[in-house]
Amino acid sequence: MAAFISVPLKKSSEVDLVKPLSKYIAHTYAPGEERTQHLRAVEELDGLRSSAVCRQLDKREGSLEVLHRYYDQLCAIEPKFPFSENQLCLTFAWKDAFDKGSLFSSSAKLALPSLGYEKTCVMFNIGALASQIATEQRLDSDEGLKTAAKFYQLAAGAFAHIKDTVLSSLNCEPTVDISPDSASALSQIMLAQAQEVFVLKATLDKMKDAIIAKLATQAADFYADASKHSQYKDGLMKYFYFQEVLPVLAAKQYVMQATAQYRQASVAKQQKKFGEEIARLQHATELLKTVASRYDEYVNVRELSDKTARALTPAKKDNDFIYHERVPEVRDLERIGKAAMVKPSAVQVPLSQKFSDLFEKMVPMEVQQALAASNQRRAALVNQVVGTMRESTGLLNGILASLNLPAALEDLSGNSVPQSILEKSGAVIQRGGIQSIEKLIKDVPELVQRNREILDESLKMLDNEETTDNELRAKFGQRWQRLPSSDLYKSLRTEGANFRGALDKAVDADRVVRDRYNAHCEAIALLCKPEAELTASIPSANPVHSLQGSEVVGVLRTQLAQLDQVKTERQQLENDIKSVHFDMTSKFLGALARDGTIDEEPLSVTELDNAYGSYTHKMQQGLKTQEEVLAKVQVSHQEFSALKQSNQQAQQREEVLKKLASAHDTYMEISNNLQEGTKFYNGLTEMLVKFQNKCSDIVFARKTERDEHLKDLQQSIAHESSAPALSSISTPQSTSSTAASTMSATPTPAPRTMFAKAQPPARPPPPSFSKAPITVTTTSAESTSVPAVPTFPAVPTFPAVPTFPAVPTFPAVPTFPAVPAVPTPTGTSSATLPAASTTPALAQAQGPPYPTYQGFPGFYPMPMSYNPYSFGQFTMPYMPFQAVGQQGFPGSATPSQQQQQLQGNTQPQQPHYP
Repeated sequence: MAAFISVPLKKSSEVDLVKPLSKYIAHTYAPGEERTQHLRAVEELDGLRSSAVCRQLDKREGSLEVLHRYYDQLCAIEPKFPFSENQLCLTFAWKDAFDKGSLFSSSAKLALPSLGYEKTCVMFNIGALASQIATEQRLDSDEGLKTAAKFYQLAAGAFAHIKDTVLSSLNCEPTVDISPDSASALSQIMLAQAQEVFVLKATLDKMKDAIIAKLATQAADFYADASKHSQYKDGLMKYFYFQEVLPVLAAKQYVMQATAQYRQASVAKQQKKFGEEIARLQHATELLKTVASRYDEYVNVRELSDKTARALTPAKKDNDFIYHERVPEVRDLERIGKAAMVKPSAVQVPLSQKFSDLFEKMVPMEVQQALAASNQRRAALVNQVVGTMRESTGLLNGILASLNLPAALEDLSGNSVPQSILEKSGAVIQRGGIQSIEKLIKDVPELVQRNREILDESLKMLDNEETTDNELRAKFGQRWQRLPSSDLYKSLRTEGANFRGALDKAVDADRVVRDRYNAHCEAIALLCKPEAELTASIPSANPVHSLQGSEVVGVLRTQLAQLDQVKTERQQLENDIKSVHFDMTSKFLGALARDGTIDEEPLSVTELDNAYGSYTHKMQQGLKTQEEVLAKVQVSHQEFSALKQSNQQAQQREEVLKKLASAHDTYMEISNNLQEGTKFYNGLTEMLVKFQNKCSDIVFARKTERDEHLKDLQQSIAHESSAPALSSISTPQSTSSTAASTMSATPTPAPRTMFAKAQPPARPPPPSFSKAPITVTTTSAESTSVPAVPTFPAVPTFPAVPTFPAVPTFPAVPTFPAVPAVPTPTGTSSATLPAASTTPALAQAQGPPYPTYQGFPGFYPMPMSYNPYSFGQFTMPYMPFQAVGQQGFPGSATPSQQQQQLQGNTQPQQPHYP
């Protein structure tokens, strides 16, 4: 039986988890023990990934446990960190397990900023390692069979999980190894092997033949399904892995069918159905013969074939001499039942029994989002209640200032500063006076400018990266396959637009505050003066001593005391509201554990009403009391004004006192507004710095991805341009039983190398001698030094291999020695020599005339080692490289001689190496 099929592991590159996760934790959690624990957990997570992904894993259960722990940790942190391209961007790169690349391209690799992609690849390695562990088990022991069946089912479950979840986990096309088609095929292969293990175990346990037959039939069906998934899915058969797996699957399908027929034949023999027994044994024999003839290198079926043959021979003999039962056709045999003993193991997190969450104290992201929404609702409610109370207090102070109360009741003498004005002046001086206001107003533009610069710089980084991405997209066209930056940065640009809108509104509010300050700055400056200067700046009036004991004055003072009590209670209520502790963490965690989701709005509204309902009721009571008392104050003030003796000086004095009272209220309001504005700008600075870091991180991740993608594209383009045009080289066509190849009239020499390199210059063919004479004519000067050379007789031509007399070897430029003068009939200085061939040199001579690889036209093996000095010897004349039927150079073998050489009648001639 063949070795069982295993799946290779995917390979990944190093990923820095510490830096981005630590930065997120530092921005999200305040300094303290909790942040320290989270940072320590990040380092442990990074080490766990290195152990599970970046090192070689042994084929043992301990390595599988490491993968289980890492996968469980990924599932645990997925809801606790905002993993996305525009928030917490971590790019994971994995290579295709089946695509090993080629001479001109590297293996396929996919890099995605997706934690779901990381989980899918880790799950693939879990299935692959489980298949390798199962393959390493000893199948001759009960323990080994149980372990193998367990891990094959675990691998089948892992691949089935990938098939169901990969498309929802990724936002792009996955690599082939984790595609749904590939995962489905691998799951079926693992399931079939698990069923085969049960067949082996039943055989080892010597179970009944009927049971083994049913188990084997089911295994054969599983192998048939696996073969269909591997063979008929688009894109799988082009990979070497599936090309190697497919014949194994077909062989095992036949073997399992033969096993089922052999075992069912034993059942038929027990039931005395001898014809059926023979039919099944014959069918099993045919199946095994098919395996032996087609898949002998993958499966060894000799033992099963021998068993079948030993059972078939006596069965046929007994039936021929004793039973004489008709042997039915295979199609008429009753179908063998099936018994499925295996199924894919379901993936249930946690996979590891020893798993402990490194971020146990960190709440999930869904809870964090619900808490953020709940805190916004709380802040909106508190701001609404506090704003309403402050607005009511401002309205109360404005009305009293317009009535010059309580200063009018305190200024009955007409020449001293009222006590309320003195108290307001002291309060203004205690708050820093007009200098503090001017300093705050001066600092605000600097804060605004700082925030604008941070925001502009953040958006500029996005603009620059998007511009680069668009330029590369326009340059490479469809080759530039990654998510456009314009789509990726939508949420960030929306967040930046919100920041800019908030900043613009704050600037408008600052302008309103500055205008109010300019309108009351003189009165505020007057309140900041010492008491003597303040008294001198207020006009004096005639005393109104008759109103000292008036009933109206007493009523007004009582009503003003009630209003003061309302303001005091309101201030205390505001402090109580701000100090309320409101935490929805436990509520949201309970809802998530109970329902699997969080309905934040009804939960938050209910808890907010419980926490702030009583304070809202007290605020409403205070507003109602204020309205009632103010109405009474206005009526009493009318009576007071009617009794008061007024003149022009008294009116001027009253106007000044009103301005001072109003200036005090305006100062307090402006001071609070400026302090809140400064706090707002400082808080906005922190938020903008986080936004800037977020933009910087995603731009850096995009830049890294861009550089890697650009490098791959450049390598791909370079490989395409450097690859030789192999399609232009024709292959030899067999024309006869002698395997002679047909070539073009002008042969193209075989290239020295597959790569484009500089070739040596063409060299002329060697000189050869023929029977045609040539005439060499010399000048008179030459005739004195070189006499005429005698004419040599013609060289005879032999039918097969011509033999020439010894011919002297001349150097490159021949020089002849002096010889005795021989008179010629014509009296001229001429000589007749064997004529050199005038045939031109071989065109395009770039290398050896014999080919260097079998795919080149005219290939034939070298008959002997190369001898560079063999040229010119009579026993080995020169034969140029040529096709059958092509006329060669003088001195070469004739076509008939070439035909005899190819047929092996004569020793092939050594070709010339220039």
